[in-house]
Amino acid sequence: MSIEIANESGVDVDEAKLAGLARYVLDGLQVHPLAELSVLLVDEPAMTELHVRWMGEAGPTDVLAFPMDELRLPQPGGHGDGHTPPDPDAADTLLGDVVICPQVAAAQAAEADHDVQDELDLLCTHGILHLLGYDHAEPEEQATMFGLQDRLLASWRSEHDLGLADGSQDYG
Repeated sequence: MSIEIANESGVDVDEAKLAGLARYVLDGLQVHPLAELSVLLVDEPAMTELHVRWMGEAGPTDVLAFPMDELRLPQPGGHGDGHTPPDPDAADTLLGDVVICPQVAAAQAAEADHDVQDELDLLCTHGILHLLGYDHAEPEEQATMFGLQDRLLASWRSEHDLGLADGSQDYG
């Protein structure tokens, strides 16, 4: 699995941890190990520009997802259900780009009274799920996507915390 992290935000972010989380999420959803993902961290002016251009909405947002190979991606519930083997034709799939604004993430983390890294983890996971075809426009879709997002993050945090405690696991 190829995960490219580019930090153009001017904010110090634990890029190795973010890459580890992305790998964990993609592995958990049984995305083909040769798939490629890009995570781009941008500042508020750059995110505002993207938000206006692609979503037609003013101001910066927290995360945007730009899928690349929509036709070759697994359908929600396909690879991530634990029962369907990975599609061999998806070997060279470029999933797309997840764009995150750490400044917006920091403001949201302060408002929610939790750690900025936790907010970045949530946004990265959320963006990856969008790349894989999940959405939250309808209540049923939201329940499915947010439920999966919560399970993945809880599992990541549980395993990552264990790794920190005994020094035996490395997610970077």
